[in-house]
Amino acid sequence: MERNSSGGAKLSASHRLAGDGQQQTLKSCALGSAGGGGGGGGGGAGSAPRGQVGAAVDLGELLQRAQDFKNQGAQCYKDKKFREAIGKYHRALLELKGLLPALEERDKDTQAPSTAYGAKLGHLTEEQSKTVEAVEIDCYNSLAACLLQAELVNYERVKEYCLKVLKKEGENFKALYRSGVAFYHLGDYDKALYYLKEARSRQPTDTNVIRYIQLTEMKLSRCSQREKEAL
Repeated sequence: MERNSSGGAKLSASHRLAGDGQQQTLKSCALGSAGGGGGGGGGGAGSAPRGQVGAAVDLGELLQRAQDFKNQGAQCYKDKKFREAIGKYHRALLELKGLLPALEERDKDTQAPSTAYGAKLGHLTEEQSKTVEAVEIDCYNSLAACLLQAELVNYERVKEYCLKVLKKEGENFKALYRSGVAFYHLGDYDKALYYLKEARSRQPTDTNVIRYIQLTEMKLSRCSQREKEAL
């Protein structure tokens, strides 16, 4: 759905990125008082046994089903059917889990097999492996975007999904921005500022990023002032 790139109050439209379908613990003066998914379901193609890839399961078919569910989720998001979109993205990720044994086998090999030979042995080709990662990144980014549309946002879950994206693609702008937003609403202003500045370094003129940096710096300034008054 998208690629470069939990409670609290509902995020206003200005806090969201336009066009979205979108641990370490750092010491923060507000962490002590700060607070803190997605549903399953979804239709589509018939289900095959997951968790293992056997002769009866075609790797290309599993990958295509994952892409289909992801695309259905994107359409649901465009139609503002966010709960349905969440279900579709989770279903896509479930399909990808069926490919894990093939991914593990590929990682063990020092020499990647040819496309035809690899599929026959239950291996993913290099191109298929890249597609799996791209679909996974898109799904987690899109799940975070859906959660930010909720009446009560689960910022802990938003953070979780964004960090999954950043683990695979550390420069993903949307995941960096949303991580900053999540940490801000969770009260960890040090981490919020870190991720927001990382996002700004990639898109310096983004107004949402600039606004959240200003809000975060104000929170940190007030925190610092209270600490001085307490001395």
